[in-house]
Order: sequence, then structure tokens, then C-alpha cells
Amino acid sequence: MSASTFHVERAAIYDPAWRYATTASEQNGFRFPSLTATVPKELVHRASVAEVLLTNWQRVDEAHFTVTAQWPRSHSFFTPVAGGYYDPLICAETIRQIGSLLGHAEFGVPFGHHFLMWDLNLTVHPEHLQVRQTPASLDIEVTCTTISRRGGRLTGLGYEAVVRREGHVVAKGGGSYTCTSPSVYRRVRPAHTLEPGHRALPLTAPAAPQSVGRLSPTDVVLSPIGEPNRWQLRVDTLHPVLFDHWVDHVPGMVLLEAARQASAAALGRSSFLPLSISGDFKRYAELDVPCVIEAERLYADIPGAEEAVRVTGRQEGQVVYTAVVTAAAYGH
Repeated sequence: MSASTFHVERAAIYDPAWRYATTASEQNGFRFPSLTATVPKELVHRASVAEVLLTNWQRVDEAHFTVTAQWPRSHSFFTPVAGGYYDPLICAETIRQIGSLLGHAEFGVPFGHHFLMWDLNLTVHPEHLQVRQTPASLDIEVTCTTISRRGGRLTGLGYEAVVRREGHVVAKGGGSYTCTSPSVYRRVRPAHTLEPGHRALPLTAPAAPQSVGRLSPTDVVLSPIGEPNRWQLRVDTLHPVLFDHWVDHVPGMVLLEAARQASAAALGRSSFLPLSISGDFKRYAELDVPCVIEAERLYADIPGAEEAVRVTGRQEGQVVYTAVVTAAAYGH
């Protein structure tokens, strides 16, 4: 599992009523319907406004919503891949942000509660992923497939998303999570992980960036351990995107990035565009315990088939998460 939370000074339920309020200037006819801004960063568990990808949302009914988003042409971490395509992981982050947004803004989860992600999946259509002259504006249809409540409060959400760009389907994906109050979270987590002095393992040396499909060593999340297709997870808690704010364990997006990088290495691709990625999170990935990442190629003996890699992360012999990453057959 991967827990996401964001602490604010006031632990209040977010009230979306402001979206329907009418100001005096609006009553006098001064309206600006085309102006665009990001949603509040607290709703998507980001500390930096620059990392907020969602721009608006609307409720259709109890289980259906529309969300808009924008991807910048250039991003400090989600850099273009394979000669000018958006990094599919920026789409995975978009889908992750949707879950947090709906939990707080539409289902009343208070700030300070923890979102425990159990799975996240994504399939992209590369022909609509090209980086163009302007940022990509996205329209996203969201269907909540599972809405769990206890005592009137949301305890879990499963959802699917269809991402469109200029009417074309860019990607489909989804995820699921459960919600936990701060008091319950303190009971299930080891006490030392929640202390202010809790630290990650010393930062290890990165794998060569080109060997894992990255451009900069600061963005590499794998460290070589001298064994083929096996690495130690490299945890840089000062990374401004992967660790946007303090957390007591390794975020799920870091684990998905490790899966993508391990797959690039296993397939021998220095420029890597995944067609799909799915992650299942079994337990918390601790900051202070080595996590071994292992990649296994699938279907390697089937000519012309999509290439696939199964990635497994283990700590102290226990599976933390598994992921499957697919790519087009080499040369396609």
C-alpha cells in the first residue's frame, strides 16, 4: 500500500460551495468564464502549486464527475520521452490527483486523513501523447466504481478515468484507496516512523541515467547492486517532485517510477515509452529499510508481441509491491 496525506493548519472538511457562490461583480455582469487556474494544492496533496495538474471539476451525479487538467510542455521531472511524447507517468500522477481531489472536495474526507492507495493502473494511446506548441488541455470522465462509507464518512473509493485531448482518448486508467483517520494511522504505523527525526537510509549512488531511461542522475531511483536486473531502491527524500512534502514512507509514485526505470533497463531501452503500467501495493515501503527491485521479462519468446516486464519490490524478503509495464515490440 502507499499512503498519501497532506496536513494543513486547519483540519476541516473542504467545502466546495464557493464554486457556486455569486459575487457582487458577477451580479453586475463582470464574468470571466474562460479563466483557468489550478485546483487548490491541498486537495491533491501537493505542497508546490507547480505540481498541481488539475484545473477544475464538476459533479455529474453521485458516481460520475468531469475533471479538467493541463500538462506543461516542459516539466522538471516528467520530461518528454521517446523523441517528443509526454511521459505516461504524468498521466498516472494526474489520475492519482483525481482520487485525492474527489475524496476531499466531493466526499468530505477531512484534511489530515490518510489515503492508502492499493492499486493504480494506466494504458496510453501514444499517437495522442505528442508534445505540441501549446500545453495539453485534458478533459477527463471519472466513474466511481466503489464508494465505501461507514457512519456516513467515506472509507474507500475505487474509480476509473478516461482522459481525452481534443476529443481523442489519450489514456484510460484508475485506482483505489481507503481512508484512515490520524488516530487509526498512528496505531497501524511503527511509532518511530512518525517521529520528526525519522530519516531514510543514506542516499545511494544512482544507476547510469541512460540505462534506466532518464536524462539526469538526480531523477534515477535505482542503485546497482552488482546483479543483473536487480537494484536497490534509491530514496532521495530531498527530490522536489518525488518527495514534494514530508512523508513517513516511500510514495506510490516513486515505486511506479522504479518499475518504469527497471523495465527500461531490462528491455535495454535508453528512451522508453511505456504503453501501460499497473501497480499493486501490498504494504508500506519503509524509508529506513533497503528495498530490492527486481525485473523479470515476460513473453520474451513470442515474436512480435508487446514486451512486458514484471517488477517486484521487496523489503526484508516481503513483497512491498508488484507492477507490470508493457511496451511496443522493439522497432514499432
